[in-house]
Amino acid sequence: MKFNASRRQWRNLTIAMVLYIAFLIWVRSLLGIILIPVIFDFYITKKIHWSWWRKSKNKSFRSLMSWVDAIVFALVAVYFVNIYIFQNYQIPSSSLEKSLLTGDYLLVSKMSYGPRVPNTPLSMPLTQHTLPIFNCKSYIEWPHWKYKRVPGFGKVKRMDIVVFNFPAGDSVALAQQNPDLYEQAYAIGQQLTNRVDLSKLNPDKQHEVYNFWYNAGRQYINSNPQQYGNVIYRPVDRRENFVKRCVGLPGDWLQIKNSVVYINGKPEKTPTEAEFTYNVWTKSIISPDLMHQLGISNEDVSMFDRTAMKYTMPLTKQNYNFFVQNKQLVNKVEQLSDTAQYSDLFPLDMYKSWGRENYGPIWIPKKGAKVKLTIQNLPLFERCIVNYENNKLEVHGKNIYINGKLATSYTFTMDYYWMMGDNRDNSEDSRYWGYVPEDHVVGKPIFIWLSLDPDRGFIDGKVRWSRIFRWVDNIK
Repeated sequence: MKFNASRRQWRNLTIAMVLYIAFLIWVRSLLGIILIPVIFDFYITKKIHWSWWRKSKNKSFRSLMSWVDAIVFALVAVYFVNIYIFQNYQIPSSSLEKSLLTGDYLLVSKMSYGPRVPNTPLSMPLTQHTLPIFNCKSYIEWPHWKYKRVPGFGKVKRMDIVVFNFPAGDSVALAQQNPDLYEQAYAIGQQLTNRVDLSKLNPDKQHEVYNFWYNAGRQYINSNPQQYGNVIYRPVDRRENFVKRCVGLPGDWLQIKNSVVYINGKPEKTPTEAEFTYNVWTKSIISPDLMHQLGISNEDVSMFDRTAMKYTMPLTKQNYNFFVQNKQLVNKVEQLSDTAQYSDLFPLDMYKSWGRENYGPIWIPKKGAKVKLTIQNLPLFERCIVNYENNKLEVHGKNIYINGKLATSYTFTMDYYWMMGDNRDNSEDSRYWGYVPEDHVVGKPIFIWLSLDPDRGFIDGKVRWSRIFRWVDNIK
């Protein structure tokens, strides 16, 4: 069969085919082979009239379609770049301050840890889960592809800053998404029922009480959509994006003692820009200019008691030393005590004597590792077994059943990570919702391409020029 095609067409086809086949090998997809005839037709046979609108005699129609053609091409290009190469991310809160600031815009590399093949491939580019204006899903749930990560440049390392999907964001009450559905359900269930002294109950009875609380809370939420909205399920890649620092790797034992993180029994270096919350009693009001010089935003000051002249705010070690040494301005500086209760912290369905600053020890699950399962330790691993690795789990008395079979142990099929914010006392992190599964890892922030101060206007320093094009790897 002869094809009436020029050398240029054959050359362009060869380049396109080499690139496309290399892409298929990289993502390990045989399904993409079905598009090869389409590519061949586009360059050589041209049986499909791809630019049929160019032959229209209506000039306005040709002009309109040229714009449509350009927009569609741009959306497709953005879609693939966003999935496999880079993604833009904005820091929405102060949980990583002062390493990353509210208003920092990051370029996140998908290549650093290897991009994920999307669970929901049919989605609108540049949206996470909701279409603006229309306020509906920005993705179609079918087809749904299983988790697969293609080769990248490396793996998550300890102290990396990582963007990931929020693990507790699988089920969401649309009208009240913060706190997450699980935290709300337990809190509501406890309010609706009589309080129980869990410390006096056997572990199997504790499990029954927690299940009762959770089910009562979920039933209340489901029956009050006017207050909580509809409860929906979100696929992994459509859950909210979070950014934290990885402090624990798969297989690590982690413990926090007096705010210091210990990994496998050894203390880890606290990040230079880490913050802890203090009460600062002053002799006069701290000027906005001084606050700005110290990098303390309006969001940072959680409370100001004008009568007592007391500020409650997170401070870096440098800012703490500044206030302690500034006797003309400051009367006293005192670290805020740990106010977190056992019921606030992961696992929510286990009685424990842990707090935010003294937490654990806790083991981080590792792919291929086997753990002995008991009623006592089940709350630590239940979400991994059920929510992340998609097994059916039942408890009858002291017996645990997985997929209908009695289970005395469990072997994990994924790696897990422990993520924490540098603003240690003001960060909803793994201490509150637990492990981050490997299939939730999105990528690694590379650099800050824009930084806007939410407390400033454009004429008085809104753009933080010193942070633009700053490498995130230099932030420790």
